[in-house]
Amino acid sequence: MNSGADVPANLELADRLLGEAAADGCKLAVLPENFALMPERGRDKSMHAEVPGKGPIQSFLSDAGDRHGLWIVGGSIPLTSPDENRVYGACVVVDDGGDTKAIYRKIHLFDVDLPEREETYCESNSMIAGDDAVATDTPIGRIGLTICYDLRFPELFRALVDDGTEVFTVPAAFTTVTGPVHWHVLLRTRAIENLAYVIAPAQYGEHPDGRSTFGHSLVVDPWGRILAERAEGNCHVAAEIDPDMTRKLRSEFPVLANRRL
Repeated sequence: MNSGADVPANLELADRLLGEAAADGCKLAVLPENFALMPERGRDKSMHAEVPGKGPIQSFLSDAGDRHGLWIVGGSIPLTSPDENRVYGACVVVDDGGDTKAIYRKIHLFDVDLPEREETYCESNSMIAGDDAVATDTPIGRIGLTICYDLRFPELFRALVDDGTEVFTVPAAFTTVTGPVHWHVLLRTRAIENLAYVIAPAQYGEHPDGRSTFGHSLVVDPWGRILAERAEGNCHVAAEIDPDMTRKLRSEFPVLANRRL
């Protein structure tokens, strides 16, 4: 997706793409990070912050899940935090009846200074970090929830594997600075080292705050092979997930059982 500052317009686009995914036979769909809002200023997120279980964005996810018959991993949305000026970047999972099954609050905030590129990102100015790793059971297996910058912290993925994760979701808004060199490498690495599927929908193009995102939404299998990918465009990317493949590989190639630390 190429989301902007207009929440209703973003939800309308997301609904169209979810409908296309459902028509294509998908049982679970994952939306990008900030799918409902890419604001002009980070602090604008607090104006759209929702209480868990209430609000137009969560109502949209619930309605869309029920109407399209899809499990939906809702990328990230702004949820209220103890600081009224900052939000949690939260991933809300709803089932195909519209019921909320899990909420994950982004643990690792993107506070990065790239002086040579004259780019600075400080998510902690407008966001508060979550504390808990979250996994939940779905029709395609047990999924571990992460968001964008979490991708760089393999210990989170290990914790999720220890909680039974077979599929990781990584909704993202990766920058065009790091995306070309790190996006594919890190996603395939997380898949290979954990013998798990990785589903990574991404923002692409220019956004209202001047940020440019890399795109390349893709699905990786547990052997590190890219099953489907789209560089840019408002679209859905579909692939088949076979939980038996994950279990078979983990039995035949016991890298997880061989850990010693």
